[in-house]
Amino acid sequence: MKENGKTYLFETMPIPRAIMELALPMVVTSLVMVIYNLADTFFVGMLNDPVQNAAVTLVYPVMLAFNAVNNLFGVGTSSMMSRCLGRGDHEMVRASSAFGFYGSVFSGLLFTVLSIAFRTPLMNLLGADEITWEATAGYLFWTVNCGAMPAILNVVQGMMVRSEGSSVHASIGTMSGCLLNIVLDPVFILPWGFGMGAAGAGLATFISNCVACLYFLVLARVKRGSTFVCLDIRKLRHLDRDVVPGILGVGVPAAIQNLLNVTGITILNNFTAVYGAAAVAAMGVAQKINMLPLQISLGFSQGIMPLVSYNYASGNHSRMKKGFYFSYAVIMPVMLAVTLGYWLGAPWLVEMFMKNPEIVESGAAFLRGLCLAQVFLCTDFMVVGVFASLGMGKYSLLFAILRKVALEIPLLFILNALFPLYGLAYAQFVAEFLLAILALIMLRRIFRREAEKREAVKA
Repeated sequence: MKENGKTYLFETMPIPRAIMELALPMVVTSLVMVIYNLADTFFVGMLNDPVQNAAVTLVYPVMLAFNAVNNLFGVGTSSMMSRCLGRGDHEMVRASSAFGFYGSVFSGLLFTVLSIAFRTPLMNLLGADEITWEATAGYLFWTVNCGAMPAILNVVQGMMVRSEGSSVHASIGTMSGCLLNIVLDPVFILPWGFGMGAAGAGLATFISNCVACLYFLVLARVKRGSTFVCLDIRKLRHLDRDVVPGILGVGVPAAIQNLLNVTGITILNNFTAVYGAAAVAAMGVAQKINMLPLQISLGFSQGIMPLVSYNYASGNHSRMKKGFYFSYAVIMPVMLAVTLGYWLGAPWLVEMFMKNPEIVESGAAFLRGLCLAQVFLCTDFMVVGVFASLGMGKYSLLFAILRKVALEIPLLFILNALFPLYGLAYAQFVAEFLLAILALIMLRRIFRREAEKREAVKA
């Protein structure tokens, strides 16, 4: 690996420039992924066929399960790689990347085998009936039976490439798949193309993920000798006994957090469904609009992780803290501006998706409640990102459990009882507000503890 360029970014480059170089490509990628996640629903919706739309919706929980594996191997491996880079343990960086790569391959193949072996029970579990069975099976075939491994590997490889500072290459690879999917969707879905309906959406997703994976594989081959991303399975023999626990210690809490998020969304939707289809539609639109700032926060927090991990491991804690504080000072005004814009423009934003007056009124009320959480949610993302960067998976797990199990899910019951329907939108705001206070307190203690350790070593 060419050390001068990477060490300059992590060790010497001015903090504002280093943060922007790492975080901006990730933010752009996150925004593209918001559009990508809506593409299948949008183009299948153009068919005006509820059966085809149902197929995409029914398979969605399985697609969310991919994210748990992405976090397990992507977040865990990238954190370990950056920390090993900071320590100068280059052999362990390569071994860690090989573990993340082949762990992703194995997990993708496991998804494929299980979805084929238990096809009928899985379809029943997802809620497919005799009307939606064929369309759901077609979408499931391409996205899971064929597409599980490239879908997982695409994301994990992007995180590994980003861990050594190559944010632009990581973003190009990920966005190439997203953009190709958006282009291919109408070709495979709509009648003027191949007219495959939901199955066509699945095929477009499969092809797009394969292309993104191919980009990363070619990149690893072309940059061989100048990158620490290693696909050599023989490197697994060099894994230190502390590396796998180090990867899983960060990755497992990230995976659990994803699964708890899915649980929280499911419970929220079940509460909303009691109030009728219009309420469900309104909440759905509000959630989709609210994805934009959420993904910006998530992208920014993940973008700075390599810098934090590297400088923590190398002992440059002053630069690590400066990087965090600068990032926090940049993203907070953005989230405040978005919150204000969403609060004032809520009816207009909802009306862009649905013209129904009842849905616009309810959706605007939901959006105003949801958007209030963004500033505090961003704080929590940033702090939990630091925990993951430092290898402190136990704190990440603690926050995941507190967020959903101890706070947000009980608050859904309480606020819905106190303020029927509309109280649901404020559960996340209350939970994230309390978590943000705790997060900043814990972060301050961690920074203080690390400073005390350095002083003790000097003495």
